[in-house]
Amino acid sequence: MLNQSTALSDIKILDFSHLLAGPFATQILGDYGAEVYKIERIHVGDDFRRWNFFNKKVGGYSSASYMAWNRNKRSLALDIRKDEAKKILYKMAETCDVVIQNFRPGVMAKRGYGYEDFKKINSKIIYCSGSGYGESGPYLNKPGQDLLLQGISGLAKNTGRSSYPPTQLGAGIADQLGSLNMVIGILSALHFRNRTGKGQEIKVDLMSALLQHQLQEFVAVLNLNQEFERPGSGVGHPGSGAPFGIYKTKDDYITIAVASLEDLSEILDDEGLKKYSEGPSGAMGSDLQIKKRDEIFHYIENLTKNFTTDLLDKKLSEKGCWSAPLKTHKQVFDDPQVKHMKMFSTFNHNKYGEVKTVSPAVKMSETPTKISRPVPMIGEHGFEILREFGYSDEEINNFVKNEIMSIERPWKKFIN
Repeated sequence: MLNQSTALSDIKILDFSHLLAGPFATQILGDYGAEVYKIERIHVGDDFRRWNFFNKKVGGYSSASYMAWNRNKRSLALDIRKDEAKKILYKMAETCDVVIQNFRPGVMAKRGYGYEDFKKINSKIIYCSGSGYGESGPYLNKPGQDLLLQGISGLAKNTGRSSYPPTQLGAGIADQLGSLNMVIGILSALHFRNRTGKGQEIKVDLMSALLQHQLQEFVAVLNLNQEFERPGSGVGHPGSGAPFGIYKTKDDYITIAVASLEDLSEILDDEGLKKYSEGPSGAMGSDLQIKKRDEIFHYIENLTKNFTTDLLDKKLSEKGCWSAPLKTHKQVFDDPQVKHMKMFSTFNHNKYGEVKTVSPAVKMSETPTKISRPVPMIGEHGFEILREFGYSDEEINNFVKNEIMSIERPWKKFIN
């Protein structure tokens, strides 16, 4: 069992989710100490086990994508279409607190794993469903994939330069934000149940998550009746003026977030920059800084190219300006602040070897988050989980022989 000093050590989660939206949510809950039973397809497992960046596998075996989102879980691989598997899952649900799934709307209910099915077994159950666009409407059958959502939510057309096509972010932002909403919903529902004794159904969709996290952009567009226009330069937001942006230096790039043109004129040793500082300036820049933002950006960049990133960052910081260098992922791993805060961790696996990963992001004084388990193999914990729920070794071996469940090594040695 997981450490009882963790915040959610008394919470059990029946996790049917796969890919990213869902598994990230249950991983966070697992980091807080929840007991997560990852229900995977018999023999095959989570689809993310086969989605490989660079066409390479961690330790020669598993995908980085699967490794990223599935620590602090135990895996049970079942053929959920079969009645015996359903009986197992219903028995587990009797004492579980949360069910989470992200199949297409209606799929789980059709198979007998919907909210109403579990509610009959456990009236206090909290059932969280994740979807792409909601559980009804014209997009019901559209795939809820992250890149599609970045496009359809307006995000891609608000990102990048006007001379380039609409630009996607280099991370699965919709899936991850949707997962955070799942965590918020589940923790809120657990708190409500503690007060009232009542379970409930939670519905989270990725479209709403992306709209929610573009809140200031939508409030501006809808209330000011004006669409954003992407800049023709490296200005950092379509609603901002220069100097807010990313600039080329002599050896790399630098981000400048807050700096007056007067300060930049002094730092970059160019009096001509002051001509753009006419009139009152708001947080996003003056009217002139917004209207001529591309011209100002290129003027500044011609000057920043004369400095190394480190020197310019130092000069900007000494003047009270907000700036930072740009880094690759490997450079971030070696960043002194990242190392100081221990933002990366490693765990060891008897099949995958040593795996580097990002540490839990939340620090708690009394109930620290931590990595208690490495990512599981397909059905790795089948024996120990079913034993905990009262099944004998003979029954479990029969489940395996009859293709109700599968168990990947090291547990194969227990199978007759």
